Amino acid sequence: MRMGVFGGAFDPPHLAHAALAKAAVANLQLDVLRVIPTGQAWHKARALTPAKHRLAMANLAFSELPQVIVDPRETERLGPSYTVDTLRELKAQHPQAELFLVIGEDQAQALQGWHEWQQVLQLATICVAERADLMGATPRFMTPKSLESHFRRLPMPAMPISATDIRTRIAVHQSIAALVFEPVARYIDDHHLYQTT
Repeated sequence: MRMGVFGGAFDPPHLAHAALAKAAVANLQLDVLRVIPTGQAWHKARALTPAKHRLAMANLAFSELPQVIVDPRETERLGPSYTVDTLRELKAQHPQAELFLVIGEDQAQALQGWHEWQQVLQLATICVAERADLMGATPRFMTPKSLESHFRRLPMPAMPISATDIRTRIAVHQSIAALVFEPVARYIDDHHLYQTT
């Protein structure tokens, strides 16, 4: 079984997340892609939106993709969320599975600062999503020569969407209609998320 692992805060999940999930399933010929919202993000200074909301929004955002499963395991685990722990759990539960960790270029650049990053490389093939640069520039992340066999490139269309921008827009009452799926926008509205008090 070919199993993809796509972690992140998903605070909120947006159209670029879904496009990346779709590209990963097609490009890597995945049988399943586990979307795993972060529990306690050790590397983020700001507090995340409560997990129940991020899980609910992820379920809405990825509902059209049949191979995607939203996996709550990191939100249910106590202490900081480390990718290596998640990969070990998945490997123990699915010993026959080949694991593919889907990450963005910014995460790939920070990979050597991850908890037990060498173990991460042993447990999964790292698939780096490369957004097509509108200026035609070279990729921001260059795979270290000695580690090339552990990495794959995942070409992506240029989608300048970020969760930070979406949260900022909501706080100043700007539309996010073009950035998230309609059910996600409605959920945000219904639960008054990201609004400044």
